[in-house]
Formats: sequence, C-alpha cells, structure tokens
Amino acid sequence: MDFDLLFHEAWPAYEQRVHEGWVLRHAGGVTKRANSVLALHRPADLGGAIETAEAFYGERGQRCVFSMGAKAAPGLDEELERRGYEVVDPTVVMVASCGQIGDGAGPVRVEERPWPGWMETWWAVDGRYGSGYGEAERICTGVPAWYGAVEEDGVALAVGRAVPQGDTLGIFCMATRPEARRRGLARTVLRALVRHAGVGSAYLCTTAANQAAQALYRSEGFEVVSRYHYRVRRPALDDV
Repeated sequence: MDFDLLFHEAWPAYEQRVHEGWVLRHAGGVTKRANSVLALHRPADLGGAIETAEAFYGERGQRCVFSMGAKAAPGLDEELERRGYEVVDPTVVMVASCGQIGDGAGPVRVEERPWPGWMETWWAVDGRYGSGYGEAERICTGVPAWYGAVEEDGVALAVGRAVPQGDTLGIFCMATRPEARRRGLARTVLRALVRHAGVGSAYLCTTAANQAAQALYRSEGFEVVSRYHYRVRRPALDDV
C-alpha cells in the first residue's frame, strides 16, 4: 500500500497547489498532514522547489513543513536537515487484516457525517489548533467517511472516523474523553467501524512514543509496517 497517498486522500487539505510534482497543502494550520508538502518526486531543482514551498507557507503565516514518508523524494530529508529543519512527530503506520479484529463489544452510533457531539469530543481531546474548529470540520468532511461514537446520556465518550479506500479502511480521529478511559470504549469504536465497512484490511497511525495506543492496536491484530516523520523549518531569528 502507498500510505503517503492513502493518508493524503483520507485527510484532505482544502487548499492544494502542485509544483514540480509536489503537493503544497494548506488547511488553516490544523494538523501537519493537511499543512505540509507531499514531496513524492525529486524535482530538477531541489533547492528551488524547497524555496517555492517556503514562500507558499510564508504567505500564509506558517512555517514550512514537509511530510517525510517512505516514498519521499530521494535526498530531500538530508537536504532539509542541512538547511536546519527539525524532525517532528515520528509516527508509526499500523495495518491489520480485518478478519483478525475482534467482533462486537457494545452499541456504537455510526453516521455518514460528524454530528456536533462527535466533533465536540474529538476537538476536546485533540483540539491542539487554537481557533481551528471550522477548519478541522472542513478537513474531516472533505471525503466520504463514517463517524462512530459510544454515547451515554447523549454525550459522545469515545469517537473515531473511518475512510473507505477500495479494499482498505483508514482509521482516524480516535479519541476518548479522559473521564471515560480504561473502559475499552476505543476498542468498541474501532471494531464497530471495521465491521460497518466490511473491507479486507485497515490501517492507522499513531506517534512512535504512544506505546499505550500501539498496545491497544496490536491486541486487535495491527502491526507496524511503515514509519514517517515531519521536517519543520525553524523560525527565522526575526520571527522569534
């Protein structure tokens, strides 16, 4: 599977510009994936392409970020390091055969659009982006997806998003409210989304440091198959 493209398609930036085969993505600064360069080809002028990307994000008041997956342009990571770009958010990609994932665990609400309670819970847990709630909702709804939640008394305690992509399923936005953790609710949401999709495999990602999440996913048959990180431009001295 080409995870660089799968993630790109499942978490779409609503502004995209193509330059020399690179996709410059912008979505109001909400998440690095939707606000980074997808650089899958080596341009004839690597330095010039980097500078074009830096200008694109500079015009939008953001630092330039590159997504560095398995298919990133040869030599790009080394060149960005030479230019002082920092490594940020090392991440693992995990895949499972859906036949290995457990069946059932409790009732889950599944809809084709995120309802206010779903968004509120995801944003409460993962809303690290200031005032970007509207941008986050726009990204989430940019492609067809299913939204699952375990609810109690009308409150979404645990949520997840699943994007069907052929015979595989991308799992995103897994989040559980702090007061509802250690009850197996994330597992319940995951199983319900996979069952609802009825596909052959599923993939997801989590930060390399999040051992608890990886343990949960391994218990459902997921294994690490790839890794990626971001390269983030350091702020200029006059920006500090």
